[in-house]
Amino acid sequence: MKLLIGNKRKHPIQDGMIGLFFEDINYAADGGLYAEMIENRSFEFVEAFGDKSDYYVKEDGGYGWSAYPSEEAVSHGVYMGSPLCEENPHYMRVTVQQAMAGIANKAYDGIYLQEGEEYLLTFWVRPVKYTGDFVVRIAKENHVFAECRVKGESFEEETYNYYRKYTARMTAQESCRGAQFLMLLAEPGTAEFDYISMFPANAAAGIFRADLFALLEKLHPGFIRFPGGCIVEGNTLQNRYRYKDSLKEPWKRKNNWNRWAVHDNCAENAFHSRYAHYNQTMGLGFYEYFLLCELLGAKALPVLNVGFACQYQSTEQVSIDSDRFQELIQDALDLIEFANGGVDTRWGAVRAGLGHEKPFGLSMLGIGNEQWQTQRADFFERYAAFEKAIHAAAPQIQLIGSAGPDITSEKYEMAWKFYRENEDKENFVYAVDEHYYVKPQWLYDHVDFYDNYPRKTKVFSGEYAAHPFNGFNRPDANTLEGALAEAAFLTGVERNADVVVLASYAPLFARLGYTQWSPDMIWFDAERAYGTPSYHVQCMYSNNMGDTTLDTDGKEKEAAKQGIYYSLSFDTAADQIIVKAVNAGKEPAELDLELAEEWQSKKDYTMQLLTGDEPQAHNAVEAPDRISVTNSSGRLADKIKLPANAFAVIRI
Repeated sequence: MKLLIGNKRKHPIQDGMIGLFFEDINYAADGGLYAEMIENRSFEFVEAFGDKSDYYVKEDGGYGWSAYPSEEAVSHGVYMGSPLCEENPHYMRVTVQQAMAGIANKAYDGIYLQEGEEYLLTFWVRPVKYTGDFVVRIAKENHVFAECRVKGESFEEETYNYYRKYTARMTAQESCRGAQFLMLLAEPGTAEFDYISMFPANAAAGIFRADLFALLEKLHPGFIRFPGGCIVEGNTLQNRYRYKDSLKEPWKRKNNWNRWAVHDNCAENAFHSRYAHYNQTMGLGFYEYFLLCELLGAKALPVLNVGFACQYQSTEQVSIDSDRFQELIQDALDLIEFANGGVDTRWGAVRAGLGHEKPFGLSMLGIGNEQWQTQRADFFERYAAFEKAIHAAAPQIQLIGSAGPDITSEKYEMAWKFYRENEDKENFVYAVDEHYYVKPQWLYDHVDFYDNYPRKTKVFSGEYAAHPFNGFNRPDANTLEGALAEAAFLTGVERNADVVVLASYAPLFARLGYTQWSPDMIWFDAERAYGTPSYHVQCMYSNNMGDTTLDTDGKEKEAAKQGIYYSLSFDTAADQIIVKAVNAGKEPAELDLELAEEWQSKKDYTMQLLTGDEPQAHNAVEAPDRISVTNSSGRLADKIKLPANAFAVIRI
């Protein structure tokens, strides 16, 4: 197939157009990117039940913990009365009858240690009737893989029964997986524990799990949208993500149950999911999100609640005329001050107190997640109220609106009518957030989706993914077929870079065995992590966008009829043409690139290629590179061979 590459520059491509969407779904935060290894570290977990507009929880602060070595040797329970902090009022009281007894934590699927690696421990103790040492041990079937002894302290009588913070390091003598974390008393006695924490010493910035962070680094994201997603709204307003709860020391961050703990509840499972104990420690809070953006060189795009619980799951809302609604608007203003204010401002001082005196430089803010207008749900009026207040205080902030949960319904049409009726108002909305989880064929059929969009109000493709099929714990749903469809659709997104200014795949992370939603970009367990074919597509795009599109003169439509989808861009700094091409067919294709006179001196190319033998092929934790990117180079005169089921990025 002949592809003509002219020299006509068409649209500038926004720097950082390809980004990430992070939501705490599939144990993406606790048990995932947030490198904490202990489950239920503050004894505050709850168990969630219920269905639409009828959710309830019961306390289960002992979840994940058990007596060691036996119930006969140890009396333990979760109590209130003498807490470490008011935000998390429960703690574990332990009485042991013998030396080297205490409590064990299951730590999701068990502790994984790497031989020679260091691990950092933090815990608080109130020594009720105890003056001995504490022993932390990682063990499995009576075999010890790591251990440290922490010396108990002697105190004056008047200060004895206060919580004391202990820190320690231990080194893994051997590698292990599926081990128990043991907190032991070296002598008989009674002590009360709170906030028992263990981090790998190699965690990025002391916060982020190293291998997951490394996968994000390779993406070079232009922005990160956080913290969701549906958890922004919550299944009830009580369990929405309250970012101010996270702007404290980690042990003072109020525990919250996760909206995804009740996903797929129904009569058949007695309205009780296998993930009913999915909680949020808030250890991955807004300070950590901003820090993650800074470390990755990405812009922050936080999303805030507008007074609705999840519209799919609840009818609960805050009246727009209430003081509570004004508090939500104030939350938006305070967040801007937290991110951008000087240390002499109230919230800028909070940021500095957490360790970051320099402002983060927030420039974008999402108003609501997947919201839509109904007779009862007045989202448009709420958006307008937020916009007025925010731009009165910070006119430079670019606001992201919501087009609702899909791009095919009346909700979507009503949303765009609202934004376009207001687009002549200066700075009313920067981009509108569109979401689509669809079959691969839909993406192929709609590569031209944005060709005829009006150009004034911009688009944020905020959540998209091909779904060959879906379900709980289905890493096999991340097929090559789905990734190629995404790559093809993105050729149309790139060609329309004058209207689509931001794009992010969703969801980002999934822990094997803990997954409510499939497919996902990156899968992992306690030990390993891997990128899916969709991950590789995102990498290939984010690292090869160029700065301006080159006109395809409509030739891409004829190519699409033959199963070839392509886009052209130019990287001025590198002086390179970038061709992105998908062969969705079952037979190999040959690309004959005919260059305009301006490019005639270019004779060679390099190519990144993603392909596989079968459209349903997928990566797995045991075979993480089954579908991966290969690199090659060649001469243009020899033409470019594009295998069946392939996506290529060609630099000339």
